[in-house]
Amino acid sequence: MVRGGQVRRLYLNGTANNYFWRTYTKHELDFVEEREGRLFGYEIKWGKSKPRAPKEWLSAYPEASFDLINTENYLKFIC
Repeated sequence: MVRGGQVRRLYLNGTANNYFWRTYTKHELDFVEEREGRLFGYEIKWGKSKPRAPKEWLSAYPEASFDLINTENYLKFIC
């Protein structure tokens, strides 16, 4: 069920809330999961570039994680 732009999915015997994150200055993360009381931010790139977490993300959510998903590690992410 989709409610208010929020999607819930089964995730490792639990649920996760999925979001897209963007500031007014257009800094963004492609995918954010909220699960187990924590935030997990992901930037998804096809190439081998290695972007850093936006400073706004790190300051707003200092306990959150940030990971890059690319052609080298996407299978670990989706399996």
